[in-house]
Amino acid sequence: MLPDWVTQKCPEISAAHREAAIARQAQLTKPTGALGRLEQLAIELAGLQATERPRAAHVPIIIFAGDHGIVAQGVSAYPQAVTIAMMANFASGGAAISVLARELGSTLEVVDAGTLAEAAMPGIVADKPRLGARDFSVEAALTPSELAFAFEAGQRAVTRTKADQPDLLIFGEMGIGNTTTSAAIAASLLGIGAGDIAGTGTGVDAAGRAHKARVIDAAIARHGVAGAVPEKILCAVGGLEIAAISGAIIAAAQARIPVLIDGFIVSVAALAAVRLNPSCQPFLLPSHQSAEQGHRLVLRALNVQPLISLDLRLGEGSGAAIALPLVRSACHLHNDMATFAQANVPDRPS
Repeated sequence: MLPDWVTQKCPEISAAHREAAIARQAQLTKPTGALGRLEQLAIELAGLQATERPRAAHVPIIIFAGDHGIVAQGVSAYPQAVTIAMMANFASGGAAISVLARELGSTLEVVDAGTLAEAAMPGIVADKPRLGARDFSVEAALTPSELAFAFEAGQRAVTRTKADQPDLLIFGEMGIGNTTTSAAIAASLLGIGAGDIAGTGTGVDAAGRAHKARVIDAAIARHGVAGAVPEKILCAVGGLEIAAISGAIIAAAQARIPVLIDGFIVSVAALAAVRLNPSCQPFLLPSHQSAEQGHRLVLRALNVQPLISLDLRLGEGSGAAIALPLVRSACHLHNDMATFAQANVPDRPS
């Protein structure tokens, strides 16, 4: 059983602040709707943050890492050792998300939510119930207690950031094999075949993608989780870092902290979170549509429209980090533009 807090309701959108933001947008020195979706983004943030001045200045980034037993079935172009090596790369500042975090002025925390690393690693927060998820083609990936632990690891990560009063949060992931795990979760949640959602991941060819889809379909049938409840799906074919992100998303929403959602894997974690706790859905701000085949279907299921589409497929939270300046621009434009009255500019005829 998942902890009781997972299903506790998230705060309501502040209708008063949202309406005030709509009224302010109508008075800014520009034609109505001229800034397109940036206007709506500022309005959404005002309601979510319950403020007249939406903010995106302080945005910590948290990366959750995990390993996947399904790699034994030849579903990845990279060896499993890459997961631990990349964790060290994050901590030492050499990864793409490390570069982006510095550029954005964001803190970067790396959480080992379930890798095969046996020893403590410098600069890494270890918070895991076991060394990697099991091979879900032959057995359940996680036990219910391991799944619950992962959700609470996500909650603990959010709690560590709350003292600094973040405006938004970005969650990323690292884990060789986790596009296979994510595709299995998404296919089960959506009740579709893996061929419609499994992509190339780290770079497998067409034959590799077809093999991945066959492995996923066989596992879903083995466990009988097509269209099942999220908890059963996550135990059967899930991953520890993905479950931790689901828990972190719910915990952030419960604390009234919007989350800038990254690519395919984080979006799948978000879909699982919404299925478990629908009240967290308004706090999801989609950043981009990745090149991974199934991302479009997951975004559609979440009923969200991404800000950008740059054919990214790196993960790590990188797409969300790249989209963050757009969110900041939306806030600055909303807060700092003059109104017609302030600038003594004639307004539209009434």
